[in-house]
Amino acid sequence: MSKYVISSSPHLRDSVSTRSIMQDVCIAMLPACVVGVLMYGYRSLIILALSVAAAVLSEWFYCKAAHTKNTIGDFSAVVTGMLLAMNLPSTVPFWMPVIGSVIAILLCKCIFGGIGQNFINPALAARAILSLSWASQMNTFPQPAFFNLAGVDAVASATPISGAANGGFTLWQLFIGAIPGTIGETCKLALLIGAAYLFWRKVITWHIPAAFIGTFAVCYLIATGFDVHEVLYQVLSGGLILGAFFMATDYSSSPATPKGKLVFGFGCGLLLFIFRYCKSTPAEWCSFAILLMNVVSPLIERVTGIKSFGEGKMHA
Repeated sequence: MSKYVISSSPHLRDSVSTRSIMQDVCIAMLPACVVGVLMYGYRSLIILALSVAAAVLSEWFYCKAAHTKNTIGDFSAVVTGMLLAMNLPSTVPFWMPVIGSVIAILLCKCIFGGIGQNFINPALAARAILSLSWASQMNTFPQPAFFNLAGVDAVASATPISGAANGGFTLWQLFIGAIPGTIGETCKLALLIGAAYLFWRKVITWHIPAAFIGTFAVCYLIATGFDVHEVLYQVLSGGLILGAFFMATDYSSSPATPKGKLVFGFGCGLLLFIFRYCKSTPAEWCSFAILLMNVVSPLIERVTGIKSFGEGKMHA
């Protein structure tokens, strides 16, 4: 008679690990980072290096101080550092990515228990804190070196959201990143290449990006009287593409169920539309839309989660 071994779940395993997933995310972000360095110069590379180094060292020091297992080998700190740097202009002082990474790792991740326990995206939270603390530095965007036809070094304004207000950039310029902006958000082509890699590796699913971008586009389509050009302009402007594929899909701070992901993406798209369409200041609101949905993500998961067998209301 064969013997049966009874053990706790999980019963099915594969080769996917936190380390492999984080490494895939790093690879997916490389095209946008490379383009950012080429567009905005050597300062972009220094900011990327400082941000990643500060994130890794912060996590290492925390693990040492807390006498917990060192987790820098899972590459999650590297992802946080890269994401934060991609959301910074190359004109910021070199101390700013260091402070941002320390905030992201210590205040927004480790203090809640480390990877998988944080309820908000650490890189986005750090970016929001930096934006509120040093608004002038965070809202000064350099002209790309390859396409600086105007002959100016930087523009002190938000990233291009309205064509009329920001020099009338073409859709092609927005797509290839020939505009002022942060290191990693301007070249939509590079971001889409990275997103395709994440889909191929099955790191992310279509639910959040499609619901996020689709809701935003439909809302703007209705609000502008079906002006397709303006809708495309809005979709390709700011941090929507970066946020939809690389930040809103964060495992720890977004729902795990397909229905929950759709609701989460819908909420992100609706909030971003409201913020942009009714904005009173020239801030880029994508980060705040995602962060607000991060806060309600546990509620979304609870409502849309799959109920266990036999779970239901008790009848008298």
